Amino acid sequence: MKKGRMFYKTFIPILLLGVALAVSFGIYTYFQTVRSVIDSVAEEKQNSITQIKNNLEQKIRTIEYAFNTYSTTTSFDQVVDNPITQRDFVAYREVNSQLNYIATMGLEGAEYTLISLKRDWMISNGTLSYIDAAEKERLYRQYIDNQEKGLFWIKTENGIRFVNTLPAFSTNKDAIALSDLSLDTLGRTLRSEDGARVFILNKQGELMYDTDSESPINEAERLNLTRVAGEGETKGMIDAKSSHETKGDFIYSRSAYNNWTYFTVLDPREIAGALKATRFGLIAMELALILLIAVVAYVIAARFTKPISQITSSLPDHASPRGKNEVDWILSSINRLLSEKQSLETLMEAEQPQLQTQFVLNLFRSRISAGELEHHLKRLGYEGSRSRQYVTMLVQLDNVGKRDTPDRDVLLLAVNKIAEEIIPARIRMLPVILNDDTQATILMFDDYGEQEIRRQMLEYAKQMVRAVKDYLKLSVSVGISRAYPNLLKSREACEMSKQALHQRLNLGKESIIFYEDIESVVSGPVLLHYPAHLESKLFDAIRIGDEGQVSAALYPLLAEFMKKSRNSMNLEVMLVRLVNNLIQLEQLLGIEVLLTADNHALYHRLLSIRNPEEVERILVEQVIFPMVRSMEKKTNEQFRCLSQTIADIVREEYDRELSLEMIGERLHYNPNYLSSIFKKEFGTTFSDYLMGYRLDMAKKWLTETDQTVKEIAERLQYHNPQNFIRSFRKKEQVTPGVYRKLRQNM
Repeated sequence: MKKGRMFYKTFIPILLLGVALAVSFGIYTYFQTVRSVIDSVAEEKQNSITQIKNNLEQKIRTIEYAFNTYSTTTSFDQVVDNPITQRDFVAYREVNSQLNYIATMGLEGAEYTLISLKRDWMISNGTLSYIDAAEKERLYRQYIDNQEKGLFWIKTENGIRFVNTLPAFSTNKDAIALSDLSLDTLGRTLRSEDGARVFILNKQGELMYDTDSESPINEAERLNLTRVAGEGETKGMIDAKSSHETKGDFIYSRSAYNNWTYFTVLDPREIAGALKATRFGLIAMELALILLIAVVAYVIAARFTKPISQITSSLPDHASPRGKNEVDWILSSINRLLSEKQSLETLMEAEQPQLQTQFVLNLFRSRISAGELEHHLKRLGYEGSRSRQYVTMLVQLDNVGKRDTPDRDVLLLAVNKIAEEIIPARIRMLPVILNDDTQATILMFDDYGEQEIRRQMLEYAKQMVRAVKDYLKLSVSVGISRAYPNLLKSREACEMSKQALHQRLNLGKESIIFYEDIESVVSGPVLLHYPAHLESKLFDAIRIGDEGQVSAALYPLLAEFMKKSRNSMNLEVMLVRLVNNLIQLEQLLGIEVLLTADNHALYHRLLSIRNPEEVERILVEQVIFPMVRSMEKKTNEQFRCLSQTIADIVREEYDRELSLEMIGERLHYNPNYLSSIFKKEFGTTFSDYLMGYRLDMAKKWLTETDQTVKEIAERLQYHNPQNFIRSFRKKEQVTPGVYRKLRQNM
C-alpha cells in the first residue's frame, strides 16, 4: 500500500532520532565498556606485577637475611680468617654447606659465591679457588670502595648480581657474598600468566631485566618512566602519551626495599581481544535496537497518519491538485468540498421536485433509515405534528391494451399530473410514478380521526377516477392503505394498496378499494383449487393447433382462476403453475415460444398485473395463440406423415384384426388424437376408411377369384357374413353375389 508524504515526514524523523539515540547509547556503552575492560585488565596487570615484585623481593630478602645471619656467627669469622686449602676439607665443606643451605632458601638456579678478603680464597658453585692481589684490588674497588651501602645490585651480562659485603653491620669488610641470578632464573620468577612483557628499572633508570630483549627500551624512555613512577604512588599506570612509547600503557609497582620499579605493558591487542565478544554483542544489540526503533517508528507513523490516510482516501482525487503535504491537500480539498456543497445546495433548491420524487421512491423501497428521515423531512419541508397520520394511495390503469411503453409513460405522467392538481399540496407529498402502470401518492393528515381520513380519501379517489376518465378516456382503479403514523412503514402501506388493487379482479374496473375492507379476505388461509380438467382440455386443443377449441377451453379456465382467487397468492400460484405446465408442454411438442428471449420476464409480468383483462390478453396474444400457430405449422407435415402411416398399416393389415386403439398403442399415441388428425388429413374417420378399403379388396376378389362370399367375409375379419353383405350392399347398392355376376357378364 502506497504511503503518503505525511507518513514519511513522520516516520523518517522518528527513525533518525531513534537511530541517533541508539547509536549514541551504543557509543557511550562501548566506551564505558572499553574503560571498564581497560580498568579490569589494568587491575589484573597491576596485581600480576605486584605479585611478581613481591615474589622476587621475598627471595632476595631471604638471601640477604641468610648471608647477614651467617656473617654474625662465630663459624663465619673462623672460616673467613682460615686460609682454606685444598686439603682443608672441613672448612671447605662447612662453607659449601652454608652456601647450599642459602641456595635452598633463595631462588632456584641462582649461583652463590663467598669470597674471603682476608685469606684470598673464593668458593663459587661448590668450587674453591684463590684470588691474586690484582683481583683482590678489583673486588675492593668494585664492591667496597665508594659504596654507600654494603648491600646493592648490579646488572651483569647474564642477569643480576646481588652483592652483600660482610659482616653486614661492620665497616670493616672481610668477605663478599655474591648471588648471581641468571636470565633463565629471572625469567621463571618474573614470568606472568598472560605472557606479557615485564622489565625492571632501578632508581637511576637502568634496565635491570627485560623479558623482551628484542625490543629494548631506550635510555630516555627508561629515565622518563623512572621519573614518572617515582613521582607517583608506589603502583599505578603510566599513559603511553606521557612517554614516547606508543605500543601501550605501562603498569608499574615500585619496591620500597631496593627502589626497583617493576613494569608490565598493557598491550592494546589484549584490550581488543577482550573487547571482541563485547563488540560483536554491542553491534548485534544496536542492530536489534535499530530494527525495533524502525518498527516502532513505522507503527507510530502509521497510527498517526491513519486518520489522514482515511481522509485522503475518502476525498476524490480530483478534489484539488495534490500538494507536497497531505494536510494542506486535505484543507484545500475540504475548502473545495465546502464550495461544492454550497453549489450543491443551490442546485438542490432548483432540483427540489426531483429530490422529493426520489425521497418518496426511497420510502417505498425502504432505503431511508430512521436517523436520515428527520433530516430529509426538514430539508424538503414536510415537518408536521407528532400526531400526523399517513395514507398511501395507488392509482393503477385498468387496461392499456396494446399501447407501446412510451404511450403508457405519457398516460402515467398525465395521471400523476392530475393527482397533483386534485390533491392539495399541503396534505400530500409529491406524487410519483411507481412502475409501468401505477401512480402513487402519500397523503398527510394532522389531528384527523379514522372516519374523517376515510371520507377525504374516498372523495379524492372518486375525483381521480372521474378526471382520468373525462380527460384521458381511461379507466383506473384506486387502492388505499390503512393510516400509519411513521413514514418508515410506507413500503408496507404500498403493499397494502397493492393487495387492495388485486381485488379488482373480482370487483371490476374503476374500483376504489380500502385495505381495511378486504383485510379479512387477504389474511385468511390460502386454499388452492386448481382446475386441472380445464387445463387438460386447453392443452389438447393446443396439441392439435385448433384456435377455436383453444378459445373455448381458455376462457373457462381463466374464469375459474379469478373465481377461486381469494387473495393474490392464490392467483399467483395458479398462474405460475399454468406457465410451468405450458413450458413443459412446448418442450414435449418441440416448439419454442415461452423460452425465447422476448418472454424471459413472463413470470414477472403476469404476477405484477392486477387487471384480469390484461392477464387474459397476455396469455392469449403472447403465449397460447403463438403456441397454437407454431404447433399448427409444425404439425401439418407431422399429421400428414402420421396419417399416411395409419393408411399404410390399413393397406398392409386390412385382412387382420385392426383397430385405432391397436395402432395408437403401436405408435405410442392417444387413439382420440390419432382419430382427430386422421379425419383432418383424409376427411373421413378411421373406421370408414378401413371399411372402404376392405370393401374395395372384396370387389377385387369377387371379380378375379373364385372365393365364396363367406370366405371373403372371414378373410376381411367379418365374423358374420350377413354383416359383410349388408355393408357391401350399402356401399355398392347390390349384394356381393349380384356384383360378381354383373362383373362376369361384362
